[in-house]
Amino acid sequence: MEVRIRLQKVGKSANKHYNYRVVAIGRNIARQGRNLEILGHYDPSRKPAVVSINKEKLEQWIKRGARMSDTVRSLVKKI
Repeated sequence: MEVRIRLQKVGKSANKHYNYRVVAIGRNIARQGRNLEILGHYDPSRKPAVVSINKEKLEQWIKRGARMSDTVRSLVKKI
């Protein structure tokens, strides 16, 4: 199974302000599907946006062959 590191939408949709989890998930699993592990959180509604990612877990998944989505890659560069 190919594993991707991507965002998973969580929280309420009031005023279209969502929070996201950074998760390791199977490539063919739906965005809201069951994830393998939660790696961090992203809250774009705050100013400045809050990004918290566990780098140790992220590196472990990358060593196992997981690939990051473009959005997660840009978030990792910011921290």
